Amino acid sequence: MISELIRAFLLIFAAELGDKTQIIAMTFATQYKVQEVLAGVFMGVFLNHGLAIVLGRYISKLIPINLIQIVAGIMFVIFGLLALREEELDEKGSRKAFSPILTVALAFFIGELGDKTQLTAMTLSAEGNYPFFILLGTTLGMLGTSGLGIYVGSKIGKKVPDLLIKTISSMVFLFFGTLKLYEWVPKGLLSINNIRLYFIIILSVYLLLMGRLIIKRKSKSITPMKEVADILYKQAKELNEAIEDICLGEGRCGKCCEDQCIIGYTKQMLENATKSGQYYVGQDIDYNDLAIKNFDVDKVVEALSLIIVDYIEYGVDKSQNFIINQARESLESILFNRKISFDGDIHRYIRSIKRIDYPIGRDLERKVNAKIKASI
Repeated sequence: MISELIRAFLLIFAAELGDKTQIIAMTFATQYKVQEVLAGVFMGVFLNHGLAIVLGRYISKLIPINLIQIVAGIMFVIFGLLALREEELDEKGSRKAFSPILTVALAFFIGELGDKTQLTAMTLSAEGNYPFFILLGTTLGMLGTSGLGIYVGSKIGKKVPDLLIKTISSMVFLFFGTLKLYEWVPKGLLSINNIRLYFIIILSVYLLLMGRLIIKRKSKSITPMKEVADILYKQAKELNEAIEDICLGEGRCGKCCEDQCIIGYTKQMLENATKSGQYYVGQDIDYNDLAIKNFDVDKVVEALSLIIVDYIEYGVDKSQNFIINQARESLESILFNRKISFDGDIHRYIRSIKRIDYPIGRDLERKVNAKIKASI
């Protein structure tokens, strides 16, 4: 039973390396906490693959096992070749209507319906003896690739050779599929000529798909996974430059108290994010405990307008631990000595600021509109 768990884990892990679901997991991680994303992935995949395994066990009672094994082998070979396709990131379900865990679970349950991983779970259960361990293995495989996607996006970024992992994924499925066909295809069909023809066809299709994949990769500057990481890096870097401009400097402020100052702390937080790739802080910060000095209001509003424009361009991440939101709260504390309620509605947010301080709200709106027009 442990061998079935390990086999299921390896097959699903290989199948999802570089797949769109891995990229989607990373995208969710830019919106929610890592533990929420992983919990949602587990829930959605467990239900999805559980359904597939129940169907697989039922089918195995109606169809001869040798035919199931041959079909499974063919499917694995097909999956191995399909692993070389270039997939686009599906933006469906990017708007959150439920809690973070339920949102992720729903996205993965629907996203895996009819997908190769669900079909893999079904075929494994049809031939295996321990369906629960197969379910556990496939679910852990999905958690493994999702976790890797989150880690890759936040830690490694541009250094990941995702073309290599697609190649490895393809080879794993082709190996298991070919081995299964060799074991279960009637011996009378395993002639030298048939085997040679099989490998010629597989190799030809493999080289064709690999060539197309390489050409597509060369035509793109970055992959979707790297693009998300680059956007986060760009946001943090540009905002850090604006925060740096707010800093009064030792000439006017005296000896720098670093993270005891609200601007010093914000600068440090953004610098750490760009260096480490970690765009979420581990705890909530009470900015009232930090020193607020006589900062230039116009520069503070300018930095706040950058954040609003980023929200408009890249979408709103409501997580309070997201560093952009943390920086926004620090600027609010400087301007209004309080946090401003923000539910993702930018127009409502600006109206709230106008009610608190109309000149600042009007100036913020003007700066935001000017930046949007300049980018068109």
